[in-house]
Amino acid sequence: MVRSHIAAALAVASLGLFVTFHLISQFGLPNLGFFHFTHSLTEATTAPDQTLFGPAAPRPPESKDEPPYLLGVGKADITGPVVEINLMGYADPNQVGSGLRQRLYSRAFIVGEVENPERRSVYLVLDTHSGDTAVRHGILEGLKELGPDYSFYGKGNLAVTGTHSHSGPGAWLNYLLPQITSKGFDQQSYSAIVDGALLSIQRAHESLAPGYLSVAKAQIHDANINRSPFAYLANPEKERAEYRYDVDKTMTMLKFQNAEDGKTMGVLTWFPVHGTSMLGNNTLISGDNKGVAAMLFEKDMKSSGEESEDFLAGFSQANVGDTSPNVLGAYCEDGSGEKCNFEDSTCGAGKNKMCHGRGPMFRQKDQGASSCFEIGRRQYVGAKALYLAMITNSIPVKGPIRSFHTCRDFSSMTVQHPNGSQVTTCPAALGYSFAAGTTDGPGAFDFKQNNTGSPNANPVWSLVRNFLREPSESQKACHAPKPILLDVGEIERPYLWTPNIVDIQLLRIGQLLIIVSPGEATTMAGRRWKQSIARSASALSLISGENNNSEAPIVVLGGPANSYTHYIATEEEYNIQRYEGASTLYGPHTLNAYINLTTSLLPFLHSDSPKNAHPPPGPDPPIYTNIAYNFNPAVRYDRAPFFKKFGQVLVDVLPAYHRGETVRATFVGANPRNNLRLEGTYVAVEHLKHGKWRRVRDDGDWDLVMRWRRTSTVLGTSEVEITWEVGADDGVDAGLYRFRYYGDRKVFGSGKVEGFQGVSGIFRIE
Repeated sequence: MVRSHIAAALAVASLGLFVTFHLISQFGLPNLGFFHFTHSLTEATTAPDQTLFGPAAPRPPESKDEPPYLLGVGKADITGPVVEINLMGYADPNQVGSGLRQRLYSRAFIVGEVENPERRSVYLVLDTHSGDTAVRHGILEGLKELGPDYSFYGKGNLAVTGTHSHSGPGAWLNYLLPQITSKGFDQQSYSAIVDGALLSIQRAHESLAPGYLSVAKAQIHDANINRSPFAYLANPEKERAEYRYDVDKTMTMLKFQNAEDGKTMGVLTWFPVHGTSMLGNNTLISGDNKGVAAMLFEKDMKSSGEESEDFLAGFSQANVGDTSPNVLGAYCEDGSGEKCNFEDSTCGAGKNKMCHGRGPMFRQKDQGASSCFEIGRRQYVGAKALYLAMITNSIPVKGPIRSFHTCRDFSSMTVQHPNGSQVTTCPAALGYSFAAGTTDGPGAFDFKQNNTGSPNANPVWSLVRNFLREPSESQKACHAPKPILLDVGEIERPYLWTPNIVDIQLLRIGQLLIIVSPGEATTMAGRRWKQSIARSASALSLISGENNNSEAPIVVLGGPANSYTHYIATEEEYNIQRYEGASTLYGPHTLNAYINLTTSLLPFLHSDSPKNAHPPPGPDPPIYTNIAYNFNPAVRYDRAPFFKKFGQVLVDVLPAYHRGETVRATFVGANPRNNLRLEGTYVAVEHLKHGKWRRVRDDGDWDLVMRWRRTSTVLGTSEVEITWEVGADDGVDAGLYRFRYYGDRKVFGSGKVEGFQGVSGIFRIE
């Protein structure tokens, strides 16, 4: 009898989910920038947290002023399925992977105390949209299996952050909402991230060596703008007057230096800019602009020969919520050429669909690739200049390693408001302006940003909302003035749509305090949060009271991390109900809750905090990896066309090319999902030198692209096109070259996967 009730319940839940999937497949979700999305280059005096550090004498490697830290860095491949899986970010069911422009990586940074090995922190920078509850859980479970050497790493000191790229494969997140457009949860996509993250931690752990840390800041003025300036202007004028810009232009860099040879092991940076340079019509996997920045910096340092062979550059996200890489502003792509409406980012007759942000190279019709590379290059150039300046101008990091992590239920938590009153958070919900998207990726239908009233939207969404769950009057009052579109925190069919259990985490590395944020804090929300942490740390003498340390706390914010709780807007921005406010899950007091919790737990970061002192762990978030739906069909088999063989060249290269031209070749292919080729490559460029073929390009290079196309689903045939965009000034030598394609086919009947290769004709670069 019980089983019958369970079966009936599952049937109802499955039917509801099927209807939802069907509606979305027919009408589409808004292109939400994931669920994301700005406007204007407003300049406004530099706030304390943006002040550049003044001159400071560099500390040579042989200095014995402070005991060195234990430092380790490690990198590993996390590239999931590059075809037939929806991309994570824009929430467009039609944006399905078709190939690879750049492999994705996990970069691990470990810092520990030499005398207290258990005092360590691990900071992961993943080329993914965000951190995730299930991904973090998988990494923690994997660390347990690695044995006692890895017992130092756990819930309290592991931070899993994403660069917020919108051009990686999806279907790996724990909760249902982001699974809808990706047709569920894909184990292959999930495992690629978890396994690669674990491998990067192993490599960082194995590289541990005594070293020194230093920190510095600089400003990058041309890599981000605010895409919701109308909401930003709702913040108090006095507060805004403290800052010169309506986005943070500051990049903070933490430098890892080996104590034995003085070489730099790596750098970890924080700078806020959305990973939306690649547009919503892009279907090639890449790390977006931060992936470009990391690639350029690492190649530069490794080619110099002056730094560690395994030099690592981590470009972590910061208070990214209302930032955009589309630095030319938002314009109406309806032929008028006019700027979008300032208040609600609409065009013409009040529609937002034609309002798009423009990147620096927007005239190039390449799905944003040129603009993406340029914004990444600007971050790299700024980081390289800062890195060089740190030779003579940086602050040595000194002090203990501490951390804390806890989980709290944000569905109904009482916190203190800045005015002294008691306020509460709410079960998660998304407003109508959430469906409007942003100028990085406008939504569909007639949703608008800046919507605090009863929206006149497509009635299908009201039907969907009420079919799923109609919000109660108390829920509406709690979220006011947000008009609720999706009451996601109270929908449990077939499992939770978004988290109500939220990760709260801070890391301390000497005087550096790292807020590990599970949501996308807007510019001003991040500023308030960092300022609150700095003031509370000073009031507690957290740093200045230790060992005659006169250093002020340096606070950075990294995320989205550990889970994904959408946005964190200020209360004033929330009341405007543009995209960021509508996507602030837990009501108008969300930011206050984060600030209250993190500041109250700061004593756990004090140097004299006992080793076994930790905040209560709080409720464990649910993990759905074993019960999640997956509607993505598996690869059945691959076949070569009649009278052809796998790897055979269908369209060969030309005999010769000049720099600035694109080399192309097409091969008989097989589905790349058969083998992710982690730590390897699908395609390569080989150069004939001294009588031997030597690889000079692979999947890790931006200019070498693999595109896969299914030619017959019934027959199982497909093609792979390789293109090499030979730059006019990228240092390519004249000479003879060829393509090599590495494929894997699934044999019909047996399901066995067999590898094969294809080689193009030889061509000359002149």
